[in-house]
Amino acid sequence: MGVDAAGEIVTGALLGRAVEPHAGEGHGALDGAAHGACLNCGTALVGAYCHRCGQSGHIHRSIGAIWHEILHGVVHFEGKLWKTLPLLAWRPGELTRRYVHGERARFVSPMAIFLFSIFTMFAIFSILGIAPPSDLGGNDKMVVAGIERGHKRLSDELAEARQARARVKAGTAAAARLDETIADAESGIKALDATRMALPSKLIGDKSGFHTGWSRLDHGLEKAQKHPELMLYKLQSNSYKFSWLLIPLSLPFMWLMFFWKRDYRMYDHAVFVTYSIAFMSLLFIVLTLAGAAGLASSWLATIGLIVPVIHLYRQLRGAYRLGRTTAILRTMLLLICISIILALFVVLLVGLGLVG
Repeated sequence: MGVDAAGEIVTGALLGRAVEPHAGEGHGALDGAAHGACLNCGTALVGAYCHRCGQSGHIHRSIGAIWHEILHGVVHFEGKLWKTLPLLAWRPGELTRRYVHGERARFVSPMAIFLFSIFTMFAIFSILGIAPPSDLGGNDKMVVAGIERGHKRLSDELAEARQARARVKAGTAAAARLDETIADAESGIKALDATRMALPSKLIGDKSGFHTGWSRLDHGLEKAQKHPELMLYKLQSNSYKFSWLLIPLSLPFMWLMFFWKRDYRMYDHAVFVTYSIAFMSLLFIVLTLAGAAGLASSWLATIGLIVPVIHLYRQLRGAYRLGRTTAILRTMLLLICISIILALFVVLLVGLGLVG
């Protein structure tokens, strides 16, 4: 489990690194240390980096360089992570505005830190053993199975007794015993049927034969009914594989909040949303670790409810240069939009789980 979780963190960091711009990074050869032509595009070098394609003039070709790239991708992000996180936590609006208006080399890009935070969050879940239960309602399933077996046994006994009774003359002792057996079996079947009807429908399954007409969806519904724990596992797995869907789902709502202001483009809203989701993921990581360390659930709930609202307010006010009252009103509206977005996201995850 620990190895898998470490792999998730490394994967997230390297994926983040893959989408991170390589401009403004201070690692590599010093100015003037590289000479000749760029090994990538052939342009004559006039400094540490090629001014045409950006490749470093000093090329490593050793196994140590591979490990350096992995370690570098996980913990450094070329040092930009440590410039980005403080602003993301305390002055998110300024970070969003500065990135939108051109300060790209100084900070980790929104998508890079988003990928890193999402993969790290689920790696922490794996380390701490946070996962859907492997068996939902095992005792309840045993009860249902027992009822089914008892019903079958009594039905078989009833059929045999009726056949035997048909061959025995009325008024004999054998006929009386068979009549008693038939009555007991019928009484037992009625009792089991009554018990079965009293159970929740989710335990005994839907016997109405509900069909949507889409065979793939019907098959998924049948599997989810038979194996709900598998459905929960697929939901958890899909929730981070398709977490990027939160970004396009959020953009229409952000556009509606500022559609009359031509200064703000869809790109600006995308940067806002991606940085915001990344912060919420990192906050959830901190709260999860704090809970594992023994912090009281009341404190966790308080922080989890208050901090996101304050962060959204500060990011809205700083990124869009809003006044206090306007920022408060838009924060309240955004919270309503977030509930709608999350509901849509859950519906998509359930749909993907059923037809996937």
